[in-house]
Amino acid sequence: MKQIKIQCPAKINLNLKIIGKRDDGFHNIESVMQTINLYDYLTISVEEYNKFEINLSGNSKEIPYDERNLVYKAVLLFIESINLLPCKINVFIEKNIPVAAGLAGGSTDAAGVIFGLNKLFGEPLNLKSLHLLCAKLGSDLNMCLSGGKQKALGRGEILEALPFEEFSVSLIKPVNLGISAKDAYTKFAQKTKDVNRQMFMNDLEWAIFDDYKELQKIKKLYPKAIMSGSGSTYFGIGFEFDEQQGFWVRNNLKSIPYGVEVV
Repeated sequence: MKQIKIQCPAKINLNLKIIGKRDDGFHNIESVMQTINLYDYLTISVEEYNKFEINLSGNSKEIPYDERNLVYKAVLLFIESINLLPCKINVFIEKNIPVAAGLAGGSTDAAGVIFGLNKLFGEPLNLKSLHLLCAKLGSDLNMCLSGGKQKALGRGEILEALPFEEFSVSLIKPVNLGISAKDAYTKFAQKTKDVNRQMFMNDLEWAIFDDYKELQKIKKLYPKAIMSGSGSTYFGIGFEFDEQQGFWVRNNLKSIPYGVEVV
């Protein structure tokens, strides 16, 4: 049996502007993204077997451990992309990044499993091929694979590396509020444009802000806080959030110059 452990970082969107709707149903965006030192961990093992079998498990009760999980889809895509002999692939997901939080928790795990399997099987795919696989699965996987500070274009899969800057980051999220990217983009498409959009660094925050009193509370307490991705997490750079009931808080995090990697 072969085994590897992969560290998968969260990302924040320092800004996010939606440029327009695409023919494929997605939106073109322009965003500066940054990976931070909040991690999920994947323990991936491979053993000989008479057929292909994918087994997911983990420490979270908030995610599925079947074909609905993006990690499962990523494993399938990797198997299809190279000429593998039948085997059993086991992935244990240690979840520390909140779910449906705008921090790319699912995307970083999917990028991590592709990266990890490629290492386990002797790196049959080069970096360009890994990025092509990531782009097929979602908009944030490429960012999580590369890491650091990146300008993201297209639906998020087209990256341009930017000079890395180290800074402190704090996060706050309503405990019982998760927002899917699909819902946030739908609300953006439905919202009538107005001048208030210019007041937000993140167009998706503008799109959903009026619908959630929890987000309004964060913004009232911390006017300089910015929502990451499709929410519901807010981040602060250079300041901390107070611990308070009903909110998940992580202070004293850092920007990092890398993406998924072996630990």
